[in-house]
Amino acid sequence: MSGNHHDEGHTVAGWTGCAVAVVGTSVAGVGMCLGSAAGIWMGLGVVGLSVLVTWGLHLAGWGKPPGIRPVVERGMRVRDRAARAGHPACVGCRLAGRGRSVSTVVAVSSESVV
Repeated sequence: MSGNHHDEGHTVAGWTGCAVAVVGTSVAGVGMCLGSAAGIWMGLGVVGLSVLVTWGLHLAGWGKPPGIRPVVERGMRVRDRAARAGHPACVGCRLAGRGRSVSTVVAVSSESVV
């Protein structure tokens, strides 16, 4: 079993986002048990906040890029220094305008097409 190395993504961004989401679902659950629409919506708002917190921490370098990281970079307290430039295959980085590939220039001839 020691031959298998898994990169499960234990990061500050992941654990913080998960903790905030657990609090949000707990608030929504208590609101549901009490029959309080305000409690349910407040809990769902906290769950939405957890997405933003996780995304912000990922962009700050406390998350991980897509794929498997080298073993020396798998520690939870290892910060990803490449996050500022963005990860090419990362949806979160793309939404933030980071990690986009350089656009290609297409040459167009001056002849008209009939």
